[in-house]
Amino acid sequence: MNIKEFHDTKNDVSAFTMFKSNEGKTIAIEILEGKQFKEHMTQIPALLVCVNGKVVFEDEKGFSKKLISGDFVKITPFVKHWVNGIETSQLLLMK
Repeated sequence: MNIKEFHDTKNDVSAFTMFKSNEGKTIAIEILEGKQFKEHMTQIPALLVCVNGKVVFEDEKGFSKKLISGDFVKITPFVKHWVNGIETSQLLLMK
């Protein structure tokens, strides 16, 4: 199986829970080139990993990080953040 199989490429942003346990879950996310995973926040710590493509993660505190294949960012709870797709990208969100 491939992470790309979880997504419908008709949507600007697609998210699919690929694994869930009592301790947390892993979500496969696809963001199309030039599209944005709109502003939101998490209530628990999270880890965003870029599997392939290129995105820019930004938050309301002014933090900005370009992520390419293999890069990751820790997401702070209760801080608004968003992700811009520079290229069509596959990401994993663990929380």
